[in-house]
Amino acid sequence: MTTETNVGIPAPGSSSENQQQSLATAAARNLATTTKSTPQMQGISSRWLLKVLPWVQVSAGTYRVNRRLSYAVGRGRVGFIKTGAEVRVLAPTLREVPVLRGLEDDALLEELAARFVQRDFRAGEVLCEAGQPINEVFLIAHGKINKVGSGKYGDQAVVGVLADGDHLGDEALTAADGLWPYTVRAATAGTALALAWPAFQELADRSEALRTQILQFLADVDKPQTKHGEADIALAAGHEGEHELPGTFVDYELTPREYELSVAQTVLQVHSRVADLYNEPMNQIEEQLKLTIEALRERQEYELINNRDFGLLQNAEYDQRIQTHSGPPTPDDMDELLSRRRGTKVFLAHPRAIAAFGRECSSRGLYPGTVDLQGQQVPSWRGVPILSCNKIPIVDGHTSSILAMRVGADNQGVVGLHQTGIPDEYQPSLSVRFMGINEKAIISYLVSAYYSAAILVPDAIGVLENVEIARPRS
Repeated sequence: MTTETNVGIPAPGSSSENQQQSLATAAARNLATTTKSTPQMQGISSRWLLKVLPWVQVSAGTYRVNRRLSYAVGRGRVGFIKTGAEVRVLAPTLREVPVLRGLEDDALLEELAARFVQRDFRAGEVLCEAGQPINEVFLIAHGKINKVGSGKYGDQAVVGVLADGDHLGDEALTAADGLWPYTVRAATAGTALALAWPAFQELADRSEALRTQILQFLADVDKPQTKHGEADIALAAGHEGEHELPGTFVDYELTPREYELSVAQTVLQVHSRVADLYNEPMNQIEEQLKLTIEALRERQEYELINNRDFGLLQNAEYDQRIQTHSGPPTPDDMDELLSRRRGTKVFLAHPRAIAAFGRECSSRGLYPGTVDLQGQQVPSWRGVPILSCNKIPIVDGHTSSILAMRVGADNQGVVGLHQTGIPDEYQPSLSVRFMGINEKAIISYLVSAYYSAAILVPDAIGVLENVEIARPRS
């Protein structure tokens, strides 16, 4: 009995649609060359700060900022220690109060810190009234308070806002009548530490070092100086005839600040087998180096913002820091920040802070414009570009800061510092130096970026602090 096979006739229950009739793509890829992208990196940001800063060549590795002699002592921020509900002032930080600046006796500062009394306040509470004698010094540990003054026609207006670390009441040393020139009213609930002037005076009466410190402070205050605290230059104007002209000179700071170039470094390692055998169509070392440099530049911008020694956010003067009046960044806050300096070139803000400012503008029916900057359209306020910088920190998830800067050495602004022409330079002030091949056949390259930043005069940069960026509940 023979069995015949019918070629081309599907077996019972089978379908010709399920049978493969051509070469599958999975198998075909074995004979094909893929088209590949270069390695991508998610962490690359716009890095606007590096683009807008004018860079100054620092040939000796150190940049000295010479200024006119200044008698004014900046008002720094006092620190606190919190243990449960108890708050105490960190004694060494009392040197941030102008009258105590430079006091070297730590034991004296500890004794002074122990005399501060904690005082909790609620929103709307008046801590002191205008026209009353100044009989206490206040340190704001937490919360926000308003300085409320009287206008020309008797109406009340907020003339200043103070927040964490600020202090007031030490004006009694320099005020002729020792009266509060404004009312101090709490904008939020918070905690302050108060020192009664009699307690301070009792300590001064038995401490020669503290009395000397006070006398030196008062002597500097009495010296002729400008509204910025710089030593005055005697001039004559509006006179007629043979008026005797004053003689004068411009005095300089004896110990000007010097900025040393900082460095960000890493050692890039590539196995020689990878560099030899897997170098087509893309050069492995070049691609590794490209991504490493991107990471270094991101770190460079972070340090220019946050480094304690030269970072712009950390080194802005405290009298150039202002607080938001209501929490989120309003057009009024931006106007006040803008008015603090001449020739503001840019605002720098976290993207979420920019979004919060946009919401405030929208709620008022305002529409900020845009400007062209380096071929890109960016948002602006009063013609000043608002540039995003994700290196500005967000504190506790809901507050940030906005910076306003004047830039350039000719404008007495903020400048970036670098040194070009260094050995094995790959980019300006960035070098890639071959370090050799170790016993495991790993090639090493030392990648170094040198940089810093300098604030030439205090009002070159201002900071709007405690900017609320959280979206309010609708």
